[in-house]
Amino acid sequence: MSQTSTAQTQQAPPRPITRQFVNFACFKLDPAFRRLPDLEKEHARAEFGALLAEPRQGLMCLFYSTVGLRPDTDFVLWRISTGTDEFQSQTKAINRTRLGAYLTTPHSFVSMTKRSMYIDKVDPFHTAESRTHIIPGKRKFLFIYPFVKTRAWYLLPLEERQALMDGHIKIGNKYPSVKLNTTYSFGLDDQDFVVAFETDEPKDFLGLVMELRETESSKYTLRDTPIFTCVQMPVDKILEQLF
Repeated sequence: MSQTSTAQTQQAPPRPITRQFVNFACFKLDPAFRRLPDLEKEHARAEFGALLAEPRQGLMCLFYSTVGLRPDTDFVLWRISTGTDEFQSQTKAINRTRLGAYLTTPHSFVSMTKRSMYIDKVDPFHTAESRTHIIPGKRKFLFIYPFVKTRAWYLLPLEERQALMDGHIKIGNKYPSVKLNTTYSFGLDDQDFVVAFETDEPKDFLGLVMELRETESSKYTLRDTPIFTCVQMPVDKILEQLF
């Protein structure tokens, strides 16, 4: 057999997997904006709506309202990209708008996608790509929160952590209407993870969280707040709610 034929029969090396950066940016409108003249508010609204509606190369951005659901935020941008430059570029553009002068960012979480070390044993259908590439926005409700494990958790043997997570994952599989997106913040932000659950059935998410509270692994949760209940809607609808 020729060297060329031998080379062709050799298995190609695995294709490198590109991981994503993820940002949940929460914005709050200063009530002073509502006291501006109507014409000025309409100009600001049109400018801001056009900015967010404009596609930005390399950036996936979804819009969620938290009006009436949390007192400290009005809307959330769920942003996904292969780098951080896109987040900063869009934020720079937001800051330069008339409406941006009246916005604060009380919360902003940064994380990256990464394949879980625990999931293969229980759910073999998850691939490296499915864990490192988020396909968001298919459901109305989004529930997000930062998540921190105790240091004692990381000192447990991997086999013990795996056994505890098996029970955790099996409960999650009982609620197929709830999609989990876990991203990792180690060294990037204050939390260990940012978890984001998508669903059209809030009652199922409530049931899931109640059951998870009863698992052995929950003893190793140090912090899982603040929690944000978000409703996906177009930018113009969000702006209607604000003023």
